[in-house]
Amino acid sequence: MLPLVLGVTDGILNALTLSAGAIVRGGGEGITVLLALRVGIAALVTAAFTMFVADYAERRSSLVRASRQLNLTQPGRLAATQLGRQAFRESAFAMSVAAAASLLGAALPLFVGAVLPGPSWIVLVLTVGALGALGWTLGGLMVARRARWAIAMLVGGVIVTVIGVWLDIT
Repeated sequence: MLPLVLGVTDGILNALTLSAGAIVRGGGEGITVLLALRVGIAALVTAAFTMFVADYAERRSSLVRASRQLNLTQPGRLAATQLGRQAFRESAFAMSVAAAASLLGAALPLFVGAVLPGPSWIVLVLTVGALGALGWTLGGLMVARRARWAIAMLVGGVIVTVIGVWLDIT
């Protein structure tokens, strides 16, 4: 669940941060398929690196902690076994899920905006709405208040959009 949620959220936030300035500034020409691809690739790379490093560090530190609790003479002994290699594989899988989800979360709304006619700012509304829908879904999965999750994600999306317009990166 973590790699998927992190990837989708990271991708959408990357799309908002990196493209909001171009969308607002560019009018009808602010969003292109090339921009969607560039932002998607940037999101993929950052999510892949971040997810792998964080997940692998967590898994390895758990093995080191277990070695200490078992009073093994070498603290990293468990990490050097098959368990360490399994941790690497599981982190690589989590990285792949996060990277793919981030690519889709970033590129998909921008691709839709590039191919659909109409004002490009609609993409920002749809992208922030996607965050709200994700919040609604997460609230249901966690048996929490769906509306609170949706509103929190919507507010976060609006804030990131404003920051993206202010930064005007692309």
